[in-house]
Amino acid sequence: MGYEYEFTEMDQYYFGHATHYDLYKKLGAHPTTVNGVEGTWFAVWAPNAKSVSVIGDFNGWDTEANVILGHDEIGVWQIFIPGVGPGALYKYYIVGALDQHLYKADPFGNYAEFRPGTASIVVDLSKLKWTDKAWMNKRSQFDLNKDPMIIYEAHIGSWMKHPECDGRPEGFYTYREFAERAADYIKDMGYTHIELMGIAEHPFDGSWGYQVTGYFAPTSRYGTPEDFAYMVDYFHKKGIGVILDWVPAHFPKDECGLAEFDGYALYEHGDPRKGEHPDWGTKIFNYGRPEVKNYLIANALFWVEFMHVDGIRVDAVASMLYLDYGKRDGEWVANKYGENKNLEAIEFFKHLNTLIRGRNPGVVTIAEESTAWPKVTGDVEKDNGLGFSLKWNMGWMNDFLEYMKLDPLFRKGNHYKMTFSTSYAYSEKYVLVLSHDEVVHLKCSMWSKMPGIYEDKFSNLKAGYTYMAGHPGKKLLFMGQEFGQQREWSEEREIDWFILETELNRKLQDYVRDLWKLVQKYPALHATDYDPNGFQWINADDADRSIYSFVRKSPDGKNNLLFVLNMTPMARDDYRVGCFVPGKYRLIMNSMDPKYGGMTEITKKTYTAKKEECDNRPYSIGFPLPAYGAEIFLYDNPEEGTEKKTKSTKK
Repeated sequence: MGYEYEFTEMDQYYFGHATHYDLYKKLGAHPTTVNGVEGTWFAVWAPNAKSVSVIGDFNGWDTEANVILGHDEIGVWQIFIPGVGPGALYKYYIVGALDQHLYKADPFGNYAEFRPGTASIVVDLSKLKWTDKAWMNKRSQFDLNKDPMIIYEAHIGSWMKHPECDGRPEGFYTYREFAERAADYIKDMGYTHIELMGIAEHPFDGSWGYQVTGYFAPTSRYGTPEDFAYMVDYFHKKGIGVILDWVPAHFPKDECGLAEFDGYALYEHGDPRKGEHPDWGTKIFNYGRPEVKNYLIANALFWVEFMHVDGIRVDAVASMLYLDYGKRDGEWVANKYGENKNLEAIEFFKHLNTLIRGRNPGVVTIAEESTAWPKVTGDVEKDNGLGFSLKWNMGWMNDFLEYMKLDPLFRKGNHYKMTFSTSYAYSEKYVLVLSHDEVVHLKCSMWSKMPGIYEDKFSNLKAGYTYMAGHPGKKLLFMGQEFGQQREWSEEREIDWFILETELNRKLQDYVRDLWKLVQKYPALHATDYDPNGFQWINADDADRSIYSFVRKSPDGKNNLLFVLNMTPMARDDYRVGCFVPGKYRLIMNSMDPKYGGMTEITKKTYTAKKEECDNRPYSIGFPLPAYGAEIFLYDNPEEGTEKKTKSTKK
């Protein structure tokens, strides 16, 4: 036939070898014109089906009206239906291999009914308009090793409720409204990227988007695919990168979805020991089947290349890597070597990351991987790694939160919890994360986790965030935690913006804003995140006083930063810290400054390091260190630059 959207023998070949990277341009529903007649081309993969027909509001949902006459060798059924255009509701009616009568949404559908409806909707994505060419060119130059990355994690439906709902359900902002309302705030707060939870279509709000039924469809909760594209484009115009949470680990059993799509296990393993998560009640993709692998890879490319997103954060990577994840004996099957490693998932990740990052310079792939699996961010060819750009640092997060929750009296016995992470900080390329998972399900908000009376909680949180800013690695903070949200997060309500009427919450917000802008401003805090020469402890062992001091070094040795953190309510009016070099040390950040809600204004801003040994360093400065004080000093030492040190080491 030779029509634009016809699934040809060549398409079959690439699909069967998991290399049809623009598969979404052929499968699904595509408005087009055939022989001068306008309509929509439908194509669906269902190799085990006895028959397939397209049903919709255009044919009265009649299962006999548009029956597809046969399929190709790989199992793709396709049909052109005249008169069907954008806005039409449709499903595939499938008679399964065992004579099941199945009503399935389109696995490649780009738009869906608003829940509880489950039909797909025809949409023409060929007319999307983009004005972000300058951003895309700039993105190709983005370098994780040199550039700052501070991520604002957000859930659109609960970021803010629309004050005038106009009858829209749950007061959701549209993608357009969210972008226009959120972009300036995110930019002003010093973030470089936004990471969006749960964008792909999903039936249940309480899953937060992590049980997906429409992998190629931005959820209709917030508008159309055109609205979604506008949002991405708008963020780009404001200089903000967009990262999407992506869920290739599992999918729900909803009747309209992928589960037993054509009567047999198609996208999932047939053996429940391989194909189901007992704890989650979901299906596991069959990563060894070329067509399924192709489905997921094409989906990731759809979001990155077609929808212009700047990165994907891959959810639940550990559950994919381990065959026995969340399973008891007898509930899983070992690999051919008798081990619990999922060899097919490993190969999938290598293929995925090599392809996405190779074709799209500057795009990041981020692994939410909670174990000690080696070389998650290792190079696929050189290190036999998985090839991710970044890995969530869950070890740091757990130790950090356990320490910060402690009464200061008990912190000295747990001093190591804040130093241990630096022993493995360079084993991977990490993102330090304080995500939504840490502020739900009785875990308390960040503010509520902090010990002490009301004011102490703010002081502790500022000190903790300062440590996070100074620690090697990129940063991620969940919405609301930047201003001291007191209640746990719930997807059913907006975050507590009203609390900004309280002075201490506003001043905490001011502090976080200035902290993130500091990270952006000084290369010492972002250009050496993955260079071991860029971080050095001054004193990691002052457990009795619960004080930490360290330096972050810039590539050229200029504008290095000295951090001193007091994790107790005991002020040290004559505190002395060791220094590597003499010279001027200028105080540029004091968490207990009254402008940030503290009670200690330090009038003297510049200190001269004297030749007086302290902390086994030849020089030192003395200064007042407030209770719960976090202080950052700026100093220069060209001989201390990481670039010079690296060169001399090579010699």
